Amino acid sequence: MEVTVGSENPAKATAVSRALERYGPTVTAVGVDSGVAEQPRSVAETVTGAENRARRAHAATGADYGVGLEGGVARIDGAPEPSLIMWAAVTDGESIGRGGGPTVPLPDPVVARLEDGAELGPVMDGLVDADGLARHEGAIGVLTDDLIDRTRALESAVAVAFGPFLTPHYAAGTTPDRSTDGTTPDR
Repeated sequence: MEVTVGSENPAKATAVSRALERYGPTVTAVGVDSGVAEQPRSVAETVTGAENRARRAHAATGADYGVGLEGGVARIDGAPEPSLIMWAAVTDGESIGRGGGPTVPLPDPVVARLEDGAELGPVMDGLVDADGLARHEGAIGVLTDDLIDRTRALESAVAVAFGPFLTPHYAAGTTPDRSTDGTTPDR
C-alpha cells in the first residue's frame, strides 16, 4: 500500500504509518498547500484543509492513497468553549473519506490569544516555553498531560477516514463521497 501524506510534519507521517501498520504501508510525505488559513477556525475550514491536502498529496505522487491531516480551532454546538479539532481525509483519486480525531476544549488564556488573532501553535509554544510543539506532542499532549499526544490523536482520525476504503460496510454512493467534481456534501 503506497500512501502519500500532504505534509512534511513528522507527527502526521508517523500517525499515518501507525494507523495503517498492519497493511505494511510505504508512507511518503510531501509538502502541499492546504488552501485554507494557517489557523483554520471552523469545522468546515478544517475539513476542507484536510481534503485539499489529501487530493494534492495524491496528485503529487499517484500513490494508492493521498492523506490530508488538518488541525483547527472551532466552536462546537453544545460546548461552552472553543476547541482544538483535528480531521483527516483520504482519497484514492475518485472517492474521499473523512474522519475526525479527538476534540479538546481550550483554556481561557489560550482562547483569549486566539481571539486576538494568534495561531494555536505559537500560543502553545509560549505557554510551555517550547519551540515546535506541533511537530511533537502538540497542544493535545500539553492539555492532557500527555495522556494522548498529537501523533496518537491524528492516528485515530486517519483510521476513521480509511475505514470506508478498507471495509465492505459502506455501499457505493454513500460515505465516502463518491463525487469526482471536488465538491463535498453539506456539513
